[in-house]
Amino acid sequence: MKGIIFDFNGTLFFDSQLHYEAWRIFSKKLRGKEFTDEEMRQNMFGRTNADIIEYAVGKKPDPTLVEQLAKEKESMYREMCIKNKTCITLAPGAESFLNFLKEHNIPRTIATMSEWDNVKFYIDIFHLEKWFDINKIVYSNGKIKGKPAPDIYEIASKNINIHPEDCIVFEDALSGIISAYKAKIGMIIAVASIESENYYKSIPYVSKIIKNYDEIDKNFFL
Repeated sequence: MKGIIFDFNGTLFFDSQLHYEAWRIFSKKLRGKEFTDEEMRQNMFGRTNADIIEYAVGKKPDPTLVEQLAKEKESMYREMCIKNKTCITLAPGAESFLNFLKEHNIPRTIATMSEWDNVKFYIDIFHLEKWFDINKIVYSNGKIKGKPAPDIYEIASKNINIHPEDCIVFEDALSGIISAYKAKIGMIIAVASIESENYYKSIPYVSKIIKNYDEIDKNFFL
């Protein structure tokens, strides 16, 4: 394996619970009831805001409405992050692992379905420029199909100039795991940030399951 691609939410930043809370509020606003946990697994994580809103209202909404609701939801989510300052930290072991990748010049990037406002927020609070070329980060720009389509991982591997089959992807969402598999990624490592390890054992595309990045054998990359 020659390159590393990280999903971000629930993978490098364990913020899934905050997204759950924000989308529950918005689901109730849009359709009068909250998303169930299963709905969120299947139809929320790894998807674009437009996809999620379309699922919630049961039809393709007006793009202007999508933009308005998405900005409102993401603003609420960022406020939750700021109020929960104890959670504003990278995943356990992530900083040490990222330092290792940087030290050994291992190609790496982020592939997230977050929109730019959130990505900029993450860059600012985590100083991601210490480890990543910001210009190579792939995010939801309104043109890329949401996961489980393979597009985002195909673009990410191209950005770091490594064939998909020579890349490792770190993911937490089922849709993201399927996306990486469809992109012919060589190894998929599931990060059990909110789901149990048993949840991932039933997914045939997963090569390894971790709860934190200290579990990674760095010798594998040397």
